[in-house]
Amino acid sequence: MSELAAKAQKLDGADELAAKRAEFVLDDVVYLDGNSLGALPAAVPGRVEDVVRRQWGELRIRSWTEGGWWTAPERIGDRIAPLVGAAAGQIVVGDSTSVGLFKALVGAVRLARPADSGRDEIVVDATTFPTDGYIAGSAARMTGCTLRPVTPSEVPGVLGDRTAAVLLNHVDYRTGRLHDLPSLTAAVHAAGAPVVWDLCHSAGALPVGLDEHGVDLAVGCTYKYLNGGPGSPAFLYVRADLQDRFDSPLPGWNSHAEPFGMRPEYEPAAGAVRGRVGTPDILSMLALEAALEVWDGVTVDAVRAKSLALTDFFLECVEEYVPAGRVECVTPRAHAERGSQVALRCPDAGDVMGRLIERGVVGDFRHPDVLRFGFTPLYVGFADVERAARVLAEVLA
Repeated sequence: MSELAAKAQKLDGADELAAKRAEFVLDDVVYLDGNSLGALPAAVPGRVEDVVRRQWGELRIRSWTEGGWWTAPERIGDRIAPLVGAAAGQIVVGDSTSVGLFKALVGAVRLARPADSGRDEIVVDATTFPTDGYIAGSAARMTGCTLRPVTPSEVPGVLGDRTAAVLLNHVDYRTGRLHDLPSLTAAVHAAGAPVVWDLCHSAGALPVGLDEHGVDLAVGCTYKYLNGGPGSPAFLYVRADLQDRFDSPLPGWNSHAEPFGMRPEYEPAAGAVRGRVGTPDILSMLALEAALEVWDGVTVDAVRAKSLALTDFFLECVEEYVPAGRVECVTPRAHAERGSQVALRCPDAGDVMGRLIERGVVGDFRHPDVLRFGFTPLYVGFADVERAARVLAEVLA
C-alpha cells in the first residue's frame, strides 16, 4: 500500500460523515460529478413509488390536502433553509433555476427603483454560467435597464446611484472559486441596491449565511449537492422584510392571496408564497423532499470541513502522482476562496475525461480545457480521492 493510500485509509477511519455513504445508491465507480448531478439517495425510489401508486393512484385529488401536496413548496423550502443559513418562511421551492433567477432579478430591480428613480443599470458577473447572463439580459430589456457585465472583483468599483440590482454567483462553475458573499453583499447595499445570489454550486456544500449577511434574494438548484434528482425544482429565497414589497414578474394563481377565488384582479399572497407561479411539480418535488432526509443529523459546518479536507487531499495526491507540468490547477488553494470542486486545466481535457470515465472515475469536462472534479462530502471518501488521482496520473502518463 502506498503512503497516500494508507493516509486515505486513516482519514476514512476518522470521518464522522462516513456512515452517510450507505444512504446513497452507489457502486464501485468513483463519482466526482455531484456538482452536476448528485447521487441517488436510497430513500427516494420507495417514496416516489408511494407518491405514484398510493397518493396519485389511490387518493388522487385528495392528496392535495390529505397528502400535503399543496403546502409542499413552502414545507420543502423550510427544509432547505438551514442548509443555506435562512430562517423558516423565506424559501419557496418550484420552477427551474432560470425561472427563479428571472423572478428574483426583475423583482430586485422593482425593489430598488421607485417610479422616479434613476437606477437603470443591472450589474452581472461577466464570468457567470451562460444562462445567468441570458436571464440578466432579458431582465434588463424588460425593465429598461442597461446590462453591465464585470468580474466579481470589479463589482465594488462600478456600483453607484445608477445600480438597480446585482446578480452574482457564489461559486464559479468552471474554476470552483468561492466569491466573498459577505463583503460583496455589503458593498451592494452601501450603494443602495439589492443583490441576487446564485447558490447552485454552494447550497449543500458550504455555509452560505443568507440571513446573517442580509442577502436580499437568492436562487439555487437542488440536483447538485442537495441530490434532488435530474431536473429537480429550484428554490427561491426572499428575505422576510422584503416579502411584502416583492413584485414577481410572473404572477400566477398559485401565488394569489385567494388562489381558488379565481378573481381577475391579482393580489399577491403574503410571505414566501408570492414566489410561486403555477401548479407545483409534485413528483419531482416530493422526490426532493425524500432526498433531503440524508441531511438528518448533519451540519453544514461538518460538510464544509470534510469538503476542504477532500479537496486538499486530492491536490496533494495530484501533485504526488501526476507528471509535472501535465495539468494546472485553476481552483484557488486558499480555503476562503475554494468551493467544493477542483478544476484542472489540461490541453486534451475532453479526451482525458473520456478515458477517466472508462476506467471508473467520473468527473466532467468544460470547454475548452478544464477537467472538473466535484466532491460531495456525504458520499465521497478519501480512498475515492486517492484512486481518482492515481487513475488520472495513469491516464496522463
